[in-house]
Parts: sequence; C-alpha cells; structure tokens
Amino acid sequence: MAAATVLLVDSSALDEAALAPFADWLSASEQTRYRQFARAQRRRQFLVGRVLLRQALAPLLGVPARAIGLLEQAGAAPQLVLAAGAHAGFSISHSGPWVACAVSADSALGLDIELLDASRDLAALAAQAFDADTCAWLAARAPQQRVGDFYRLWSTQEARIKLGVSGGHISELDHPQLAIVLCSAAPLRMPARVVETSLFPEPVPEAR
Repeated sequence: MAAATVLLVDSSALDEAALAPFADWLSASEQTRYRQFARAQRRRQFLVGRVLLRQALAPLLGVPARAIGLLEQAGAAPQLVLAAGAHAGFSISHSGPWVACAVSADSALGLDIELLDASRDLAALAAQAFDADTCAWLAARAPQQRVGDFYRLWSTQEARIKLGVSGGHISELDHPQLAIVLCSAAPLRMPARVVETSLFPEPVPEAR
C-alpha cells in the first residue's frame, strides 16, 4: 500500500517580492511557459505550483528542492527528471488563490482542488459535466449541501482524469474553503495528510 501527502499554499499571502527569488528555480522550458501567461494570477499559480512541487519532492528524493528537474510537456503534467531507478508520483492543482500538490514515493496520483463558490451557476456546470442521473441527484440535495456536493463530484472527476489510468482509489480531504480529492493508483495505507505551508528558500523545513 502507498502513502501520500498533499501540500497546500494560499498564494494571496505571498507578495511579488516574496515570489521573485523563486523564478530562478524554474527550468528553461518552465521559464518559457511562465512568460507566456498573460494573466498575473495564472503566472502566480504556475510559479507557486512548481516551487511547491519541488519542496514536496525534495525529502522523498533526498535532493535539494532547487536541484529537481522538471520539463514541460505540451498538454500534460511536467516530466520529472530522475536518476535511473528513482520514482515519485505527483500531481498539481490550483483554484483561486490556492495552489496544491500531492506527492508519493509509492503511487501515481491525480489531485484536484476547487474553491467552494456558491455564486456560480452550478446547475449549468453540472449539465455540462455530469450525466442526467447525477444532475437530478444534485438538484434534489438541500441547498446547504449542494455546493459542497457539486465540487466534490467535480474534483473527483478531474482527479481521475489527472491520474490517467482506469480505476484508482479516491480520497476526499477536508478543508473549509476547498473541495480536495486525491486519486491514487495504489490504495493508501492511511489517509493522505493535508499540510498548509508556504514557500521557503532552502533548506526546506520538514512537513509537520
């Protein structure tokens, strides 16, 4: 059985001065993509996600976070550059100011987070994403439950897609502002931990 950890950052707590030193952590292919984002929020999400992923992988791989190589792949998650025989599963997600990544030494992962936003037209979104039975079930839910139910279903669907293999083991993780769903190829021997953290210059503190 596998183990997994989810790290979560509120990027709104990081100003531009705090983020600027981390741009040098990006590989050449990541730098190219980073400069292509027109929206400041999307650039921030990208940078925070890639630095957070490196910080999460560093203790698993036993190397400094800045030394971890990531290569961009068009339309896919980045490729982790590892020494022969090394392995790590990972997935990155973002929603609003929140950025998260999940890592495991034992299993491929798919992670999705979604900000719980009741102002969106959830019925219209459900009609695009779910089958008729699921839409009917959501419509029948009490209003105070419908928002959380919708986003958990949405995140579960997205996490399965990110995992990229059939089946998978679903873990729904608690957070007051987010739906967080982790899909793992292997069953987890214990629930994944959600660790709210920040970005740190090296050395990276151990997760608590």
